[in-house]
Amino acid sequence: MRTKTTTDTRTIPEAPAPTTEDGDHDRFAHYVEKDKIVESAVTGMPVIALCGKVWVPSRDPSRYPLCPECQRLYDLGPDGRQREWADRLESEDG
Repeated sequence: MRTKTTTDTRTIPEAPAPTTEDGDHDRFAHYVEKDKIVESAVTGMPVIALCGKVWVPSRDPSRYPLCPECQRLYDLGPDGRQREWADRLESEDG
């Protein structure tokens, strides 16, 4: 009795590496409310990321690493972000 063996080779595509052309080395993907992104696309108005960056989105965010500050704030959740921002305001006033 013979045993038949087959090999299946699959290529799993890698995520594209961020480019470093035209100053892209300091760019990150940021967290912004979805409705604000749509509004910006229609009106050209800037958006504000969780980290505080203000800009008009024009590039594919999947090409860039995630902003560490946006990720940290996102992980805090809505209540944690609210506490953090209140603490920041208090420390600025004090």
